[in-house]
Amino acid sequence: MFLPSKKDLKTALEVFAVFHWISIAFFITTTVTIVNLYLVVFTPYWPVTVLILIWLAFDWKTPERGGRRFTCVRRWCLWKHYSNYFPLKLLKTHDISPSHNYILVCHPHGLLAFGWFGQFATEASGFSKIFPGITPYVLTLGAFFWMPFLREYVMSVGACSVSQSSIDFLLTHKGTGNMIIVVVGGLAECRYSLPGSSTLVLKNRSGFVRTALQHGVALIPAYAFGETDLYNQHIFTPGGFVNRFQKWFQSMVHIYPCAFYGRGFTKKSWGLLPYNRPVTTIVGEPLPMPKIENPSQEIVAKYQALYIDALRKLFDQHKTKFGISETQELEII
Repeated sequence: MFLPSKKDLKTALEVFAVFHWISIAFFITTTVTIVNLYLVVFTPYWPVTVLILIWLAFDWKTPERGGRRFTCVRRWCLWKHYSNYFPLKLLKTHDISPSHNYILVCHPHGLLAFGWFGQFATEASGFSKIFPGITPYVLTLGAFFWMPFLREYVMSVGACSVSQSSIDFLLTHKGTGNMIIVVVGGLAECRYSLPGSSTLVLKNRSGFVRTALQHGVALIPAYAFGETDLYNQHIFTPGGFVNRFQKWFQSMVHIYPCAFYGRGFTKKSWGLLPYNRPVTTIVGEPLPMPKIENPSQEIVAKYQALYIDALRKLFDQHKTKFGISETQELEII
C-alpha cells in the first residue's frame, strides 16, 4: 500500500493553506448567498436570514472600531504551513517602542499581498516576539466586511477597514502600542507586479502622510523583497484590444484586470497558486512626524519626500541580499 511520506504531507498542507487563503472569500460568499437564498425561498426558516441581517446592521461599524480579533486564530498552525510554503520571513532594523502608535507603510502590494497577510495578520513569522508590546491592525478594503461570516473571519486575524474613520479611531481610542498596516499602492500596483520589478505607485499617494501628521504618529517604511516574484503576468500589446479593455475597466472600477498565472497543485503544472519563492519583509526605522491638525499641501509634500527618501534608503541597503542589482533603483510613479 502506498503511503505518503512526511515530505509529501508537509507539501500538501502548505499547498492547502495557501489555496485556502486564495479561495476563502469566494467560498464563504458563495456558500452564505446560496444557503440564505435556499432558506428564504424553499424553507420556513427565513427568520434565520432576517436575524443574520439584523446582526449585520447592528454590527456594521465594528470593522471601523478596532474590529474583533481572536489571538487563537492568528496562531493557527495553518498559518505556519502558509508561511513555510514560500517561505516568509520578517526582519526588523530597529526596535519599536510600545509607548507610541505607528503607521507601517508596506511596499509593494504584489498581486494578492501574500507577504503582508502572512507577516502581520498571523503569528506565523513571530510578529509578537519580534515586536513585543505592539498590536498590528491590517487595514483592507471595506468590501470584505459586507458579507456575513466572511467579515467575522477577516476581523478574527486583526483586520479592520481602511476607511479614514477606522484609522482615526485606532490612533485615538485604543491607547498606545498600536501599529496600523497599510499597503498604499493598493490594487493599482497589481499591473506592475512582475518578477524583478521595483515599481511603486506612491507619487500621488499622500493621504497616509497627512493622517500621520494630523495624529503626530511615526511612519515606518517596510519593503517585501520577493513579493512581485510570486506570479508571472502576460503583458498585452500596448494599444491593442485587450490592453484598451484593461484601461477602460480600470477607469470604470479602479481595478486593473491582470492576466496572471503561477503554479498548480503540482510544482510543474500551471495554475493560480503562487510560486514557491521566498518573501522577506524588512521593517525600517520609524520616521517621526510632528502633530499638525491641518497640514498644508506643501507640508504634506515635504514629509512625503522625506518618507520616500527613507524608503529608498531601506531598499538600497538590502536589495543586493535578495538578488537585486546594485544599479537597480525604486521607480516611484
